[in-house]
Amino acid sequence: MKNLPLEFTERMKNLLGSEYEKFIDAVNDTPVKGFRVNTDKISMEEFEKINIFGKEKIPYVENGFYLDFDKAGNHPFHHAGMIYIQEPGAMAPAECVTIEEDWKILDMCAAPGGKSTQLKNKLGKNGLLVSNEIIPSRCKILTGNIERLGLKNCVTTCMDTSRLAKTFPETFDLIMVDAPCSGEGMFRKDDTAIEEWSVQNVLMCAERQEEILENAVKCLKDSGYIIYATCTFSPEENEMTVASFLEKHPEFEIVPVKKEVKENTSDGISFEGCTCENIHFARRFYPHKSKGEGQFMAVLHNKNERYENKKILPKKQEKVDKIVFDFLDSTLTTYDKEMVTMYNGNPVYFTPDFEIKKGSAFSCGVTIGEIAKNYIKPHHQFFMAMGENFRRKIELSPDSEEIKKYLRGEEISVDCENGWAVVTVNGCSVGGVKISSEKAKNHYPKGLRLL
Repeated sequence: MKNLPLEFTERMKNLLGSEYEKFIDAVNDTPVKGFRVNTDKISMEEFEKINIFGKEKIPYVENGFYLDFDKAGNHPFHHAGMIYIQEPGAMAPAECVTIEEDWKILDMCAAPGGKSTQLKNKLGKNGLLVSNEIIPSRCKILTGNIERLGLKNCVTTCMDTSRLAKTFPETFDLIMVDAPCSGEGMFRKDDTAIEEWSVQNVLMCAERQEEILENAVKCLKDSGYIIYATCTFSPEENEMTVASFLEKHPEFEIVPVKKEVKENTSDGISFEGCTCENIHFARRFYPHKSKGEGQFMAVLHNKNERYENKKILPKKQEKVDKIVFDFLDSTLTTYDKEMVTMYNGNPVYFTPDFEIKKGSAFSCGVTIGEIAKNYIKPHHQFFMAMGENFRRKIELSPDSEEIKKYLRGEEISVDCENGWAVVTVNGCSVGGVKISSEKAKNHYPKGLRLL
């Protein structure tokens, strides 16, 4: 049995009433795991032909499954960015709103990247995602996950939300606020969350969440949406925070979530003094009712009519060295020259329609590589995101000795012309090699290699 804080159990008894015992049984049960198919890399139709990780679908996530596979993170399909392992309850917030393919989306508290990558799969080639994480070490993990999935038109930033508000005023159609919280919904899978819990921490988190929401408003376009989410059950961090926000911002309303999410969650709860008559539109994901950990979500809509009154200034383009285009021409079968630009001294592949000021991003678009004296040293991100366009491809079986050698960082023998090539599994890029005389020198990053 979990050693839960007494104050927490008393609060949950008051919250759940007759359901409390079922809730406690669920908290002491085995955590539920899930995964999503990265549809930017592989279609659902193609993936389902090779799916070995679990066949049971998550009912509210079109590309989501419950995970039934040990050490999925070591499998070549995971290294190839075909899947993202994510707790099923955490997938619900990104499914609350129907997303347009050309939207600009901000994820304010994004690491490790589950909700960000889920949102990006819903965008088309003209859509854009900015994922922010304030802690540098976690921002590196976030960037690594976006890199592994080979996602284009993504920016990662490492700043507090007040700086985000100054950097991107009235910019986004949708903002995900997966706010730092007291973590009550994670008690089943994280004993540290239990040890760190206190009522004082709950109240401190609620105060911080209000500040983050205020900064989110400044980044949002008129008629845009904020998805507010936590992985906790406390009303102070959930319904009370939402109600307080709506009192301060009469231009916002809480709106219903999509049907599939509603059917797998419980209504938001009212409380003494609640002034939001539609607080039941908020959703609670309970582990004793649905397969997954605790989650709260609410969709906040800006009611103001959208207008475009900003003069769009031409983006200042830093000249791209001819060596970059020579490299791309010799390496890829096709690419959009308008997407090739410079950021922080490196060539990147990124939309020309969105300006990221120098020094404001941790990572901007797809880093093509590093310019050396007379050549380009390609970045792993380039292999992962542009692999389908490579002239030279080395397809390896997921069960082969060659893929195991590659993932360990070893050289492999190949029948391919000299030059940069991408290694693929079931057509999805795993990483890169430099071929010389039928030998493929391994360029899989050392930090990702299997031991």
